Amino acid sequence: MVWPSPGVNALMARSPLYPSDPLHAEHLGSYPLLALALDHRPGRNRWVLRFTMGWTVALGPSSPWGWWDSREGWGDTAVKQCPFPTALTWLIILMSVTVTTITGLSISAISTNGKVKSGGTYFLISRSLGPELGGSIGLIFAFANAVAVAMHTVGFAETVRDLLQEHNSLIVDPTNDIRIIGVITVTVLLGISLAGMEWEAKAQILFFLVILVSFINYLVGTVIPATAEKQAKGFFSYRADIFAQNFVPNWRGPEGSFFGLFSIFFPSATGILAGANISGDLKDPAVAIPKGTLMAIFWTTMSYLVLSATIGACVVRDASGSLNDSVAVGSPGCEGLACSFGWNFTACAQQQSCRYGLSNYYQVLLRTMASPCSCSWPGLCCNGWLSQGSCMPGTSLPSWGAPMLLKQPFFNRKAPGSGLLDVAGLCCLDNVKGNAAGWGLGLEIPQGCGGGWCTRDAGVPDPLVFMQSMSMVSGFGPLITAGIFGATLSSALACLVSAPKVFQCLCKDQLYPLIGFFGKGYGRNSEPIRGYMLTYVIAVGFILIAELNAIAPIISNFFLCSYALINFSCFHASITNSPGWRPSFRYYSKWAALFGAAVSVVIMFLLTWWAALIAFGIVIFLLGYVLYKKPDVNWGSSMQASSYNMALNYSVGLSEVDEHIKNYRPQCLVLTGPPNFRPALVDFVGTFTKNLSLMLCGNVLIGPWKQKMPESWLMADGHTKWLMKRKIKAFYTDVVAEDLRSGVQMLIQAAGLGKMRPNILVLGYKRNWRTASPQSLEDYVGILHDAFDFKYGVCLMRMKEGLNVSRVLQAHVNPTFEAAEHPENGTGSRTAPGTAVDPTTLASEQQASTIFQSKQGKKTIDIYWLFDDGGLTLLIPYLLGRKKRWGKCKIRVFVGGQINRMDEERKAIVSLLSKFRLGFHEVHILPDINQKPRPEHIKRFDELIAPFRLNDGFKDEATVNEMRQGCPWKISDEEVDKNRAKSLRQVRLNEILRDYSRDAALIAITPPIGRKGRCPSSLYMAWLETLSQDLRPPIILTRGNQENVLTFYCQ
Repeated sequence: MVWPSPGVNALMARSPLYPSDPLHAEHLGSYPLLALALDHRPGRNRWVLRFTMGWTVALGPSSPWGWWDSREGWGDTAVKQCPFPTALTWLIILMSVTVTTITGLSISAISTNGKVKSGGTYFLISRSLGPELGGSIGLIFAFANAVAVAMHTVGFAETVRDLLQEHNSLIVDPTNDIRIIGVITVTVLLGISLAGMEWEAKAQILFFLVILVSFINYLVGTVIPATAEKQAKGFFSYRADIFAQNFVPNWRGPEGSFFGLFSIFFPSATGILAGANISGDLKDPAVAIPKGTLMAIFWTTMSYLVLSATIGACVVRDASGSLNDSVAVGSPGCEGLACSFGWNFTACAQQQSCRYGLSNYYQVLLRTMASPCSCSWPGLCCNGWLSQGSCMPGTSLPSWGAPMLLKQPFFNRKAPGSGLLDVAGLCCLDNVKGNAAGWGLGLEIPQGCGGGWCTRDAGVPDPLVFMQSMSMVSGFGPLITAGIFGATLSSALACLVSAPKVFQCLCKDQLYPLIGFFGKGYGRNSEPIRGYMLTYVIAVGFILIAELNAIAPIISNFFLCSYALINFSCFHASITNSPGWRPSFRYYSKWAALFGAAVSVVIMFLLTWWAALIAFGIVIFLLGYVLYKKPDVNWGSSMQASSYNMALNYSVGLSEVDEHIKNYRPQCLVLTGPPNFRPALVDFVGTFTKNLSLMLCGNVLIGPWKQKMPESWLMADGHTKWLMKRKIKAFYTDVVAEDLRSGVQMLIQAAGLGKMRPNILVLGYKRNWRTASPQSLEDYVGILHDAFDFKYGVCLMRMKEGLNVSRVLQAHVNPTFEAAEHPENGTGSRTAPGTAVDPTTLASEQQASTIFQSKQGKKTIDIYWLFDDGGLTLLIPYLLGRKKRWGKCKIRVFVGGQINRMDEERKAIVSLLSKFRLGFHEVHILPDINQKPRPEHIKRFDELIAPFRLNDGFKDEATVNEMRQGCPWKISDEEVDKNRAKSLRQVRLNEILRDYSRDAALIAITPPIGRKGRCPSSLYMAWLETLSQDLRPPIILTRGNQENVLTFYCQ
């Protein structure tokens, strides 16, 4: 890929002519500054020579860039800073090649870690780092390639335009000629691309031959003995003393810096992704990409070093170009290395007015009048060459050494402002001194015309000066122009092929909307015809706009973003230690890859900081979009491996930390059964554990192990996807057991990992306890006792309409479903044969809405803190009140007390709660909590337990035990009498709840505890039923395990 050097754009932007003159960075693509790259086209069994002129051009898998780009700063910076220091040039080349080599090694490693399909850079990054970063890079990388087509084509078109101007054969005018030639050229290249990869390969071979001949032509020219004309311009063939002088830097100008030159050169050392971009067309990408890329980088490096060494050994720094400056060797007053060769360039060197030599190839001095321009200059022939201005025709042309440069094509540009032109084709603005730029005539204009002198080093070079300079060194000058044609067309064709291939793969992955249309492939090789047409439209659009300078730095940074992410992909895949990272290419280093990624980012800001910010902004925006949309793709990326590593490391590290009450978190094991059966229970726990603590949905599959295991494997993924779709951050797990209680015991003991273990058991209230089988009743109450035995807190949830919605769901799956198959136990599932739901259907089913998904407004959350259980009854409502949907609810705390000490007890509770920093300020004392309940409510309780009584008539214990044999849930008369006060307390609490909390959003209360072996399960369930019956709001019965979960101490 190629693009104008951002350093050039920044430098030329300083010129006062930059905003209006049509010859800017994009014009450089046509100038015959020669660079070489040998580029092995992977999978093609052929060599492709890449060779650049002015622009950085690279095709194939590597990015051989014009070494001469390091000289593209010209004028104010590059030449004045450091005129061709060979040692410094080698250092810059080696630094740049180091980065590209590291990136090449990273590409080789990634491309050999599995089969590489079409998509090139996008495919490599997305399959390594995931769709988020891969998608953003894929989109901007495809766009950058499409724009690069326009840039290369404009470079070719401007070269053709300049030749037409030289022969006075313009089609329309200079600007429109570029557009016409550019559109025709890119149309022809599109035809070659649509014809297939074979035609593209043949075209590249042709370009290779042209570029190879051009480069050989240059090398041959360096060994041809120098003529007198070439010596006058500083060329003396190979000389050891010339090489020694040029080996060290000679900074000129106040802005000279090493990194300034490096920033100018580096864009010419990138572009190594061209081969990877056509990965889908390679016979064996895993072999071809590493070999082709690394070979191309090697030969490119050699060519850069050879070019810098050869020209540095042949040409002196300063030369006048005048044949009159020849002197005898050893003449007095002659200074400089050229004196030993019989040439005296002392005068122009001291005045820094030399037009030739290494220091001046890209620096042209022009002295013109500052004001006025509207006069004729005696002795200077205009002869109608000026399209505007008032220079009188018919005067004679002074002999200044290069009359060929006075050509009309370079003089007919309109000037900013007045439109008055001087002989260089540029306007001398009125009353401005030192602010005029010229095109390289090097004229000394006689004083006159009433104006002062204005002197300005040229910020933009003359293309003919370039051609003359390269022609001077080369054996045959026109071959330089042919090399330009080959380089620009080869680069444009490669970009035209790469962009659709990358974009097609991105479209097929459907990460972004509205682009799927371009993903369709045609023919045997699935050619992206629509992608070709889109790339063609983009390229033609930018050719017609003819304003590529503003976007060129951004495009450069798009490419550098890709290099940075490829290196980071290699590092990240290595650092995660994933067993799936097994590249067959072993010669890479994860730390070198990280260094390459960091350096690529640094270079982005070193080149053009504002373009780097724009590039990062676009990448972050596209990244955020994909993160928000969460596409349903799974490519086994290193990000997934990294997530596992982080989770594992943190979990192990957490095990080394002792628990502290200040870090207590309610980690809940929720007995949901299938989570979609009890959405309210899931939503309630998910509300206060989201982004706070662990939530684990447990399901007990009751039945034979061999029968239930296939169902477990089938349904687990579906339940997890259902939770994700409901945006519940929870895990799902199930066990197969013979009965419910043993299954829950398995979950309680085995659930969790290290310190990430549940400490609260959450389950639904068993509404059908009176009609359920006695054994299920015993199991349910036994589960509560087991939870306390395993140091769990317990949270029961009851809603008036119930929790289990399985009947509604099963009606769509099995119309013969019987209610008895799914008891309202809030724990497990006993599914009838044939009722298993496909995971995809389960995940896509309509989500049931619950009260916990809606905003509660300005209601109340009422807490009945009746027992000191460690503070769990207070903590859960507090966490719930911090959520947005419950944030406006007022939290009220009710505690028991005596009527004669209500104020004192209230102040004491408020003081205690303030120390806990819960923000509960409304406290109510219940003095009538111990009053006797109303007779009708007592009678209802007695009727509730009547079916479960033994009616033993207070017989002795042995007789009672004999009567209870086989029915341990039965209640003896003695047990009724001993627990009478506790039973009446539950009746009274229900009356209080209905009086105070009828309109509450939620009720949280501390439930009673029945002592194991002393309180039958039926009596305990009667207490819970009496306490929570006839209440409209959801009621949460929470009981801690006597472990403190709140503290007001700092340590």
